[in-house]
Amino acid sequence: MSSIQITPVAQPINSRRNIGAIATNVDVNNLTEQDWKVLHDGLYTHSVIVLKNQAHATPKAQFELTQRFDPSCSAYGHGKTLDAKRSILHPDLKTIPHQPQVQVIGNGFVGEFEGLRNITLKHPHHKTFHKTAIPDAQDLDFTRFYRWHIDAALYDLHPPRITSLMAVQVPKGRTQTLRYDDGSRDELQVPLGTTAFVSGYTMYDILSASDKEFARTTQVEYAAHPYIWMSSAKSRSTGLGLESDGLELPAEELPPIDDLKIMKLPMLWKNPLTGKLALQIHPSAVRRLHLKDGSVVDDLKVVRDMVYRLQRPGIAPDLVYCHDWEEGDLVLFNNQGTIHSVVGAFAPDEVRVFRQCNLASSTPPEGPDSAPHEAAWAQPLRTYAPGKGTQAADQAAWMKPMRAY
Repeated sequence: MSSIQITPVAQPINSRRNIGAIATNVDVNNLTEQDWKVLHDGLYTHSVIVLKNQAHATPKAQFELTQRFDPSCSAYGHGKTLDAKRSILHPDLKTIPHQPQVQVIGNGFVGEFEGLRNITLKHPHHKTFHKTAIPDAQDLDFTRFYRWHIDAALYDLHPPRITSLMAVQVPKGRTQTLRYDDGSRDELQVPLGTTAFVSGYTMYDILSASDKEFARTTQVEYAAHPYIWMSSAKSRSTGLGLESDGLELPAEELPPIDDLKIMKLPMLWKNPLTGKLALQIHPSAVRRLHLKDGSVVDDLKVVRDMVYRLQRPGIAPDLVYCHDWEEGDLVLFNNQGTIHSVVGAFAPDEVRVFRQCNLASSTPPEGPDSAPHEAAWAQPLRTYAPGKGTQAADQAAWMKPMRAY
């Protein structure tokens, strides 16, 4: 019998949040089969679990724990895409030489760490990615969600099932006010350098009946080489997807594209333990939507607006879990049931060192039961052009706003 105890995190009064749990009495270096079962079920119940006091855990143990959720996998979730210097991910991660599935992320100069010498880590800052930015004079007191995302290459490689994040060195001592800056006046008080998580299951559950049906029957096509394709584009102020200013790189400026490697995934992904459905979309990487009647939404701005309307209610302040990191925290999160975002702005001398591990999955995520729609998916694709005829107008009617943001 396992001695591990899993306790849901305390929720603020009147919060709708139901994500996050703390696991105690864990030794990642020496897990029994019973321990693994408790962690597995805890993760797929709470979506995010924090394993406390794991400073002694080795990169090898972190990799092996991550791999247990998908035993046939051994390659890092982004493969070799980090080698592409034009990728927006390139500056953010360093690979541990003796455990290449584990990356180092953080902020500041580190003289030596796990075989890496004289490295400078750079915490992503929203002003490098957002179309607008918080003024420099307010930068240490205010912040934004940097980029809501799923950890996934979204080209050639299947999305990892889980990600593990290990806090090695954590600067402390102040909080920041997180602003949405989208006209909603939404704000959050957050710990310095927090990681923000929201539940894809809640994001789906709060949709209207018609939006749920749309999500159940729609597939998302992602851009080829998405992190290079989007490298010149800029984000919305909420970090939830990109502005549509025509700044994406054209196909001729991308690495060679193999159409068979382009990802087309369900909009909803099923929890392997509970069977619940998560609205699971990487909003910055979307390119097209494939509808149940066989038509395709190809206009990129329309695609982004449709996805944003579905996802934005799910990042409301009372639905966000902002983890307050302590050294030795090893966080596991269900990468196929949550989206998350880097948060915060550090001063240059605030050193932060984390280890990250995720593995490209052996199988694509499981979607909802699509048997009733198989015939529709087999029909020839037709491009959806908004505003052209009554049929297009009917298809677009569901886009009427449920709330102004």
